[in-house]
Amino acid sequence: MHRQHKLLSHLFLIFLFSASFPNVALGGAGEESGKPVAGENPFTPRASLLRYWNKQIGSGLPKSTFLLSKASPLSAVESATFTKLAAQNALSDNLPAFCKSANLLCFPDLGQSLEKHDASSNFAVYLNKNFTNYGTDGLGGTDAFTKYSEGDNLPVDAFKRYSRDSVGNNDKFDNYGRDGNVVDQSFSGYGAGATGGSGEFKKYNEEVNVPNLRFSSYTDDGNGRQQSFTSYTNETNSGDESFSSYGKNGNGSPNEFTSYGSSSNVIGSTFTGYGETGNAANDTFKSYGFDGNVPENNFKKYGDGGNAGTDTFISYRDQSNVGDDSFKSYAKNSNSAEVDFVNYGKSFNEGTDTFAGYGKGATNHKINFKIYGVNNTFTDYAKKGISFSRYTNKSSETMTSMAGSGSSVNRWVEPGKFFRESMLKKGTVMPMPDIRDKMPKRSFLPRTISSKLPFSTSKLEEMKKIFHAADNSSMEHMFTEALDDCERAPSKGETKRCVPSIEDMIDFATTVLGRNVVVRTTQSVEGSKQNVMIGSVKGINGGQVTKSVSCHQSLFPYLLYYCHSVPKVRVYEADLLDPKTKANVNHGVAICHLDTSDWSAGHGAFVALGSGPGRIEVCHWIFENDMTWTIAD
Repeated sequence: MHRQHKLLSHLFLIFLFSASFPNVALGGAGEESGKPVAGENPFTPRASLLRYWNKQIGSGLPKSTFLLSKASPLSAVESATFTKLAAQNALSDNLPAFCKSANLLCFPDLGQSLEKHDASSNFAVYLNKNFTNYGTDGLGGTDAFTKYSEGDNLPVDAFKRYSRDSVGNNDKFDNYGRDGNVVDQSFSGYGAGATGGSGEFKKYNEEVNVPNLRFSSYTDDGNGRQQSFTSYTNETNSGDESFSSYGKNGNGSPNEFTSYGSSSNVIGSTFTGYGETGNAANDTFKSYGFDGNVPENNFKKYGDGGNAGTDTFISYRDQSNVGDDSFKSYAKNSNSAEVDFVNYGKSFNEGTDTFAGYGKGATNHKINFKIYGVNNTFTDYAKKGISFSRYTNKSSETMTSMAGSGSSVNRWVEPGKFFRESMLKKGTVMPMPDIRDKMPKRSFLPRTISSKLPFSTSKLEEMKKIFHAADNSSMEHMFTEALDDCERAPSKGETKRCVPSIEDMIDFATTVLGRNVVVRTTQSVEGSKQNVMIGSVKGINGGQVTKSVSCHQSLFPYLLYYCHSVPKVRVYEADLLDPKTKANVNHGVAICHLDTSDWSAGHGAFVALGSGPGRIEVCHWIFENDMTWTIAD
């Protein structure tokens, strides 16, 4: 009560003080020139930011409306309230209001649902639900989820003990979660102890952005229950899927993954205890990770202790770019296991596969590798019962040469994503990549709040508590990936910092470049995925080798940018025209990296342009909502 009284007194003083200065304002329409606008409260985060900008940046140029549009929308009262709560470690109790007012990325808290439904149920146009004990002990019937959570921005769905101990129950997920953004779905105890019936996932989470899908104890102790995944997470972008204790102790349960993760971008899948101690399991992976970009798959204790299991991998990770697979204790201590790898890992750009303890301790097993890819390690695996046929062993140099010659083309090296500096001249026609920002819309926090929030791996649990992040949830993955980027050591010649506020970004840019700075970005997304003609070109700082600070978004509840400065760059601005009508469609900002000697040989730039590290310069456009700071001309 005493703390509440102090907080109310504090807010009342703000009201009185702001009322005393009705004509003092910074923001609104005057942002472009930095001139104050009458009637604006001088204590909003935006007004405070404008004063800080004027103090720290001495270029005298108009302020960036692009960057200021990302400033915190909090009012003076809201800012004071949430700053106080952050200082008291009490934001967690007020998270929904905080997220809404501050324009943050937060997931809804789902309460348990024990709704009763008929034996056959049809769920269409459903959203953000928790199905707990749904279909337990069910007899027969079919449950269908069609267009469930389709097109939603932050779908969160939980299925706990779904169809547990059921008999002959069929579940169908068709077009589930399609075209969603930052998807979080969990299946715990799904179909455990079920007899017969089937679970079918078709076009599940297709074309979604940053999925986090978890299957825990999926069909444990199941008997003859068939599971199939068809077109699962196809054409998705940057996410993780985990299968823990999938089919463990199952009996005669066939599982089929067809076109799983095909044409996806940076998808990680983990299978832990999959089919462990199962009997007569029959698992098939067809076109798994086909044509993907950097797929990463981990199989731990897959089929460990199983009896008479059959696993087939056909065209697994075929035609993908790079990618890593790890098989630990796969089919270890099993009996009469049969595993076939056909056309496995034939990625066009070399990946890495590791087999540790593979088939070790197994009896009467048969493991075949046919047309197997390059760069693979077999550690402590069974020396008998394993055959290798047409095993590819090409050197990294040969693979790089193939990519550079254009004999292997991968769609993930998008045309126009990387180009040579010589292309930046008037009249050149070139493809424009898709520069659209696919991340959820968020705002920066004011520094008065962000400085009070924990941000380090050592304080991960505190971060999870504030934002209601469960273990292995999408939010936790966001935290760990952002922290990995922010806490890693800088590369050679790089100066880096992660900034959670515009004030912090200004500090970093002026520390590297001095106070005479300006921020630039590509004007719009017009021309994306089309051919454009280069119009007039301007080299920043006279086109000389210069310094710049580039800032790229990280996926995080509030806007967080990874800002870094690398040596030896040239920055350009260019008008982009329609090649046919010559009409101006965009004004692009491009940065050319002149020193690529520390880039990896498998970098997409070298795949697209040929050559290798240190041999050529590489240019790219500044994408939507990214930016680069330079010394003002």
